[in-house]
Amino acid sequence: MVARRQGDAAAVKFEIVIGGQAASLTTTGERFEYRREGGPAMERQYSAASAGDGTLSILIDGRSYAVAILGAGEVSVNGRVFRVDVFDPREQRGRRAAAENSGPQAMTAPMPGRVIRVLVVAGQEVAAGEGLIVVEAMKMQNEMKSPRAGRVQAIKTAAGAAVSAGDVLLVIE
Repeated sequence: MVARRQGDAAAVKFEIVIGGQAASLTTTGERFEYRREGGPAMERQYSAASAGDGTLSILIDGRSYAVAILGAGEVSVNGRVFRVDVFDPREQRGRRAAAENSGPQAMTAPMPGRVIRVLVVAGQEVAAGEGLIVVEAMKMQNEMKSPRAGRVQAIKTAAGAAVSAGDVLLVIE
């Protein structure tokens, strides 16, 4: 996340990958600009409020969206699930590397919780979208899925372990 001042409102820029498509999202006050890589910018006014149970109610130009973070980069918008990765643009690994899915990729806990089940073993070949681990957070069980085909390089946790947001659970190569 990069913050910069523009007039009286701070702008925050995110580099994101949604379903393999790289984009940038910049928020300034109550406005955002979304731009797919190589596409035109879309600017809108928005507001967000907690709707309870980890769900946000986001209002964009008068239209309401129920948004819930499911874990491991999965987000539900009005019941439709999207794979979303967010990056700090200052990191060397940017959105292009994520879109290409190259190199080892650490799967991290999106929020504090408890590991319920580990569905794979070290050295196992996995397909894109295959279940890897089940984490319970906020009374919901979330199955974290492989972002790409590869091999489980390392498992850094076990069933029953408490995890914090950002803890590395396993590594896919």
